[in-house]
Amino acid sequence: MTTPSTPPAPPARGRRRAPSRMERAAGRAAALQRPRVLLALLLLLALTCVMLLDGYLRAEVGGDQRVRTGASASDVPDDVLDGGPILSFPGGQAATVSVPDKTIVLTFDDGPDPTWTPKVLEILEKYDVPGTFFLVGSMVSRHPGIVRDMVEQGNEVGVHTFTHVDLSYQSQARVTREIEQTQLALAGAAGITTTLFRAPYSSETDAIDNYSWPVYESLGQDGYTSVFIDTDSDDWKRPGVSKIVEWATPEDDEGASVLFHDAGGERSQTIEALPKYIEKMKAKGYTFTTVSGVMAEQQQPQPQQSQQSRQPGDGLQAAHHKATGATLYEGKALIAAVAVAEWTVPALSVGLVIVGVAVMGRFAMMLVLARRHHRQRNRRRFGWGPPVTGPVSVIVPAYNEKECIEATLRSLARSTHPVEIIVVDDGSTDGTAEIAESLGLPGVRVVRQANAGKPAALNNGVRQARYDIVVLMDGDTVFEPDTVGRLVQPFADPSVGAVAGNAKVGNRRTLIGAWQHIEYVMGFNLDRRMYDLLRCMPTIPGAIGAFRREAVLQVGGMSDDTLAEDTDITIALHRAGWRVVYEEHARAWTEAPGSLGQLWSQRYRWSYGTMQALWKHRRSLTDKGPSGRFGRVGMPLVVLFQVVTPVFAPLIDVFTVYSMVFVDFRAALLAWLAVLAVQLVCAAYAFRLDREKYRYLLMMPLQQLAYRQMMYLVLIHSCVTALTGGRLRWQKLKRTGEVGTPAGPSGTG
Repeated sequence: MTTPSTPPAPPARGRRRAPSRMERAAGRAAALQRPRVLLALLLLLALTCVMLLDGYLRAEVGGDQRVRTGASASDVPDDVLDGGPILSFPGGQAATVSVPDKTIVLTFDDGPDPTWTPKVLEILEKYDVPGTFFLVGSMVSRHPGIVRDMVEQGNEVGVHTFTHVDLSYQSQARVTREIEQTQLALAGAAGITTTLFRAPYSSETDAIDNYSWPVYESLGQDGYTSVFIDTDSDDWKRPGVSKIVEWATPEDDEGASVLFHDAGGERSQTIEALPKYIEKMKAKGYTFTTVSGVMAEQQQPQPQQSQQSRQPGDGLQAAHHKATGATLYEGKALIAAVAVAEWTVPALSVGLVIVGVAVMGRFAMMLVLARRHHRQRNRRRFGWGPPVTGPVSVIVPAYNEKECIEATLRSLARSTHPVEIIVVDDGSTDGTAEIAESLGLPGVRVVRQANAGKPAALNNGVRQARYDIVVLMDGDTVFEPDTVGRLVQPFADPSVGAVAGNAKVGNRRTLIGAWQHIEYVMGFNLDRRMYDLLRCMPTIPGAIGAFRREAVLQVGGMSDDTLAEDTDITIALHRAGWRVVYEEHARAWTEAPGSLGQLWSQRYRWSYGTMQALWKHRRSLTDKGPSGRFGRVGMPLVVLFQVVTPVFAPLIDVFTVYSMVFVDFRAALLAWLAVLAVQLVCAAYAFRLDREKYRYLLMMPLQQLAYRQMMYLVLIHSCVTALTGGRLRWQKLKRTGEVGTPAGPSGTG
């Protein structure tokens, strides 16, 4: 039977068909979303860059802790090995300089450190003594203010590489990168570059070997002065204050380049020993200078100064050069990027803890409540009341469903429960209405309307319905013979206004279909059991849901305010005082998207529509009485579990990769496997409740690596759209019609 209406005029012969309203809206929506997709990807790229930068700064990329010992020095000139601690290459030839007698060059390695370096600077300022600090670039970029104070105080700085690696093991490109990055950090922190260099793990000249000598030669040709030491305080061993002072004191009034550490560990003994050492050396008639001071005196001898401390114009900071041009701006950009990373990563760490607790709490809650729900609903004496046997109206909104409509209607025709079937053709252009009519199935009515969207089609169907209970389904879905009968039984309870059925993926033979099958069984249906028991079901699935016609009309029907009309009306029913329940035994088989593009479009619409519905019903948080239960319980849970937690859930994967690369690969892998094991337990229990075959769980690890990441991106994209004020329209997915016959009761399809 066909309800009279005015069908759209056929297109003139030979003319191109004008696009429908829905097609035009979809085209406009696609054009508007491209910039937002790009923005979402840029945000993800920015987060990845921040994590990589932080890992590079903190973990010494690759964890290269190798230190070369015992190598031959046959290629190193003897006058270098036996010469002074300052090595340069004037005219391309190696030359060493010794520190003059009664002179100390105080050098400090491994800083700056936010705890110990300021204390060292305070001591040097108090005693009016200069220091030469060999700085690690990663530390400079993290603590630029300390370096700025250091230089302004009149101290000298040198390069100690960016990540404190033994350069003798590194390629020439890596050596160059270590030096250049440190220079950029110095430029950004203090506006200077330096010509001084000290290699990690090579404090004395006898540490130069055949592997490291080419590094010094290459840097020397580039104008760098390599600085070694004569005397080592060995303060890093923490031997006691007196030992540090003793070991740092040169013999026979000789001059010395002396090594202390202002970072790299606990340095309280260094801080206590340094004043005592300075006082001791001054008492012995020593003066203190810097590497540049020694070089200046070597090049142009000056009369002996009577004072024991630095004087203006005595050559201090001659190794520094003012950073200009690209170096200066790139350095400032580096410092800014590190500042962002320094703020972002700790914040993300806190978020990770919160998300981790929320995710594990959700799993525990789902397992406990799903088990309770299953036991409650499957007790022998459980029942909603007298059996519901009266006929119901089944409404099938259809827009260009020629591939699926026949299978859908034939499955309904086999229903063991009396039904009338109303097909609302929403301006289809592919002959959907004609196919429905041509089947000649009893009880089928076709209602035609101009293209107006799914909510309008559903409302039209509800108005046309003859019976008090209406079942809503999608045009690509098939029911089992007993589906309608099982779905409507909860209406024996007069407080029930709507019932959610158990939607199953029918095309699960492909990889994408199998992934969605796992998601439907584990996520959607476990969630519905939990929400049902808590009496705050957030969504009646569009593929299978039943409503009291009275309840639908009471809340104003299906609204087109959001893209998730099913979530919208479900929340509206809660707020109107109706109860919404889940019937696990009423199963529908739906055609899930068969490509990544189609899947993205569907989930984007779902997630964005859910956000719209939650925002629309935000006042439910203040609803009073029984009708306020959703606002008190459901709204916080949905926001937490379906928006906040999924948005931040990528942190778990990001930090897993971060830990594998920069921290401890084995520990990170074990932690990831532990989380996967928990998810597998939940999924296995969900499959048991739904009597599904466990073989699909073999695909779950790959689902976690690939499919879940896509769902994260979809949700992030939706959030970007919401925050930027975007608006989507309903988009038609491409169907194949492969879900032709419902699977058996054991889920063997």
